[in-house]
Amino acid sequence: MKKREGEPWMPADEFGRTLKGLGINLLVPSIEQQRPFQLEVLAAEEVYADPDFAVYRGFGAEWMLHADHTYNDHPLSGSLSPEMPRGIGCELRLYGRDPDVAEARARDLGFIVLAGSMDKPHGLREAFIVCPAGYLWAPSLALANGNEGGE
Repeated sequence: MKKREGEPWMPADEFGRTLKGLGINLLVPSIEQQRPFQLEVLAAEEVYADPDFAVYRGFGAEWMLHADHTYNDHPLSGSLSPEMPRGIGCELRLYGRDPDVAEARARDLGFIVLAGSMDKPHGLREAFIVCPAGYLWAPSLALANGNEGGE
C-alpha cells in the first residue's frame, strides 16, 4: 500500500536501471522518522523522499530506504514487527563522515550511541550509532599515518 500522493521524482524502472555495484536498501517503519538521522547525523544528501521511499547519497555512497508498508507482498514482510530488532550483525559503514561530529549530532538528537568515537588499530576513527529503525551505522575517517591507537 503506497502512501505517496502524486508521481515519484522518476519512474521506478528508470531509477532501477541507474543502480550499480552493491545496493543498500533498508526497510524502516517510517521514512519521516529516519530523516533527521540521515540528514543531520550522517550528513547525507537527500536525493528524494516521500512517505514510501527515500534515496540518500553521501561520501561516495548511495542507499535507499523503503517504508515497511511498501513491503506487504515481499517475503520479508512477516519479519517486520516493532518487537524484532533489525540489522543485527550488519554494520553500515560510512567512510568519510567525521565520527566526532556524527556522534555529537546523534547525542543532541537523542539517538543511541552504542560506542563513542575512538581511534582503532585498523587505521580509522569511528563511532557506532543506532538509527531509529535499529540499524548500526559506523561513520568513519581514516587516521593520519602513525596516528593509529585505540583498541
